[in-house]
Amino acid sequence: MYRNMEECILDLEKHGHLIRITEEVDPHLEMAAIHLKVYEAGGPAILFEKVKGSKFRAVSNLFGTLERSKFIFRDTWDQAGDVIALRSDPMKALKSPMKHVGTGLAASKALPKKKSDGVPAGMQEIRISDLPLIQHWPMDGGAFITLPQVYSEDPDKPGIMNSNLGMYRVQLSGNDYGMDREIGLHYQIHRGIGVHQSKANKKGEPLKVSIFVGGPPAHTLSAVMPLPEGLSEIVFAGLLAGRRFQYSYDQDGACISHDADFVITGEIYPADTKPEGPFGDHLGYYSLIHDFPVMKIKHVYARQGAIWPFTVVGRPPQEDTVFGALIHELTGDAIKQEIPGVQEVHAVDAAGVHPLLFAIGSERYTPYAQAKQPTELLTLANRILGTGQLSLAKYLFITAENERPLDSHDETEFLAYILERIDLRRDIHFQTNTTIDTLDYSGTGLNTGSKVVFAAYGDKLRELCREVPQPLLKLEGEFGRARLVMPGVVAIQGPGYVDEPTEHARIRQLTEALQAQGLTETCPMLILCDDSAFFSENMSNFLWATFTRSNPSHDIHGVNSGYANKHWYCDNVIIDARIKPHHAPPLIPDETVQRKIERFFAPGAVLGGLKS
Repeated sequence: MYRNMEECILDLEKHGHLIRITEEVDPHLEMAAIHLKVYEAGGPAILFEKVKGSKFRAVSNLFGTLERSKFIFRDTWDQAGDVIALRSDPMKALKSPMKHVGTGLAASKALPKKKSDGVPAGMQEIRISDLPLIQHWPMDGGAFITLPQVYSEDPDKPGIMNSNLGMYRVQLSGNDYGMDREIGLHYQIHRGIGVHQSKANKKGEPLKVSIFVGGPPAHTLSAVMPLPEGLSEIVFAGLLAGRRFQYSYDQDGACISHDADFVITGEIYPADTKPEGPFGDHLGYYSLIHDFPVMKIKHVYARQGAIWPFTVVGRPPQEDTVFGALIHELTGDAIKQEIPGVQEVHAVDAAGVHPLLFAIGSERYTPYAQAKQPTELLTLANRILGTGQLSLAKYLFITAENERPLDSHDETEFLAYILERIDLRRDIHFQTNTTIDTLDYSGTGLNTGSKVVFAAYGDKLRELCREVPQPLLKLEGEFGRARLVMPGVVAIQGPGYVDEPTEHARIRQLTEALQAQGLTETCPMLILCDDSAFFSENMSNFLWATFTRSNPSHDIHGVNSGYANKHWYCDNVIIDARIKPHHAPPLIPDETVQRKIERFFAPGAVLGGLKS
């Protein structure tokens, strides 16, 4: 049980989970590039002892492997999971500890502990410009905090037990922000801090916000946990850390974490926004410049010997993939409790998590004696797409176990199972003009796009092609170079995307040609792309590029398609996954920086033993 970040680092080093880099490293692209290379190799946590332009050390890749993450929480992991399991009323472990001895005693130690008001004696006041200002990708708008714990309280019910602790992107420099005076906060209005800001706006008051960085690693994980109603992130932070969250309020009434390495305090004023971004994000593209709230800085504090933790996000998998795995293990069967009938929901990491869901549900409705078809699955699909972060998904593939058990994490087999059984004239269901992830630029605007459900249940309808069908090999003109991605899925390379009318005409010609040539149902899914060799190289490329580069309502087409009673159908579905003019650019590392950091990975160098 660590009291601070320093204790965690020393423990990791003692057990071979951390390497120190003593040479000075540039926070502009170099530190991020080193992190990415070490993560890809499954390497250790990295302590950067000399950060150019800052007196503070920095650490990354703390959560780079599931093994290391569970090692960090080895003393409290099981008890934390037990408390979360009491989803109906997790706080009853606190109220009646004798009824839940294991969880109750652990949870009773987790209640936050208020200290004497003021700033702890061991903290010094600094400026934003004193921090390690780490820029991760070449086109980023500036330096960002990537592992913040953003704290706010409910203006109508102030106090730490009515607070929100979330992980929201924080821009420290660049754009129009006044250095040492302003920073940018990127969050969605439905998140906890957004609700708090709305209440403050109605009162005509600024919202007090504190940003904690560092401290026990449990506090970082708590900021991203989807906790059951009634269980505070602050309480969970204490539970997972094995010691109570200690805090006070400074002279301006801002909450100060006594455990954090750094604390930034300030206020968000009503309607005060500035352009934030670009930022290389978890979908593998840049999130572009948009107006988001500005935080006016009051104070910046650092504890003695403070260490700045950071991560780098990009095309998955990355370190945040491990966060997802940790959350899945801790929350266990939460989705089953929240949506009865759902056995499993897999947010596919290779596709950037939010764009693509694979789900297994139950199918207990049997109104048809002769034929099995999705019925209950459709009601479950609507529940899934209306639940929390799952509502950001664009594609949901859902089925039920029939004759054999299924594993949605075996992505090739799961998708093949659905493609073998789906009735493309009945089982595709669209939701148009709706919300998608703010960071997804495949839609029609910020936060706007569409969703589609592919639901399949019953006996196998088709054998899937295991080589490219002849009609696709014979394609002439603008589309060609067909390659098999997996059984039943073929990538077709096309010309660069021009505009919607032009592409609809091109695709209509393609579908008419395939219909005339007799493309069979053995190939139920075709992917139009810019590079069929890339799409067919591996499943990761296919999942990432297909589902991050398409908007279902606009980019799904079909061979022999039509409408029956307002229901769209086809014989072979086509997903246009080409890059469109409105898409955000993909993340491409700086080659000069890549060459420069090779010195750390050369034989005999500090990271010379790592192989990616």
